[in-house]
Amino acid sequence: MIRISWLELLQDIQSCKSCSLHENIQNKVPGQGNPNARLMIIGEGPGAQEDREGLAFVGPAGQLLTRMLKAIDLERDEVYIANVVKCRPPGNRVPSKEEADACKPHLRAQFALVQPRIILLMGSTALQQVLSPDMRITSARGKWVERKGIFFLPTFHPAALLRDEGKKRDAWHDMQMVRDKLTELEESSP
Repeated sequence: MIRISWLELLQDIQSCKSCSLHENIQNKVPGQGNPNARLMIIGEGPGAQEDREGLAFVGPAGQLLTRMLKAIDLERDEVYIANVVKCRPPGNRVPSKEEADACKPHLRAQFALVQPRIILLMGSTALQQVLSPDMRITSARGKWVERKGIFFLPTFHPAALLRDEGKKRDAWHDMQMVRDKLTELEESSP
């Protein structure tokens, strides 16, 4: 794997024209947070407010994510937050496979730079792009997947929780699993 610095990655994202998503946006949304976070959160892509501000998860779903993190005693600046795509798809539609594939080198570079112990996959797009296109959020949610010492946990995207409050109990269970895994990893590290 080629090593890249944060500055080089940010420059690569800002200059990227690998797909057509860059054509009708206000800002690219590279991601933000603790560059040495134990927990990395991956969502689908920027929404309207994220596009305006250039920051991930700042709209209504992001505000809910902030509350979810606080509920397990984490602040946003303790985690690293990114999306599968760095440009807002028109009308907030799901990014195409080609768009997600074009952005995948950026996401891989973020992962390589952060080196998290846990990755929380928010929603089906993140799940399918990171773990497997054959996985479904409804069946994968709440089940740890371990690969090369990294723990992945699929859960519902906060936007889905805003649309269907019935999913909040499952999401809360998932957040408790993240809290407990962070504690377990901390206690087992030398």
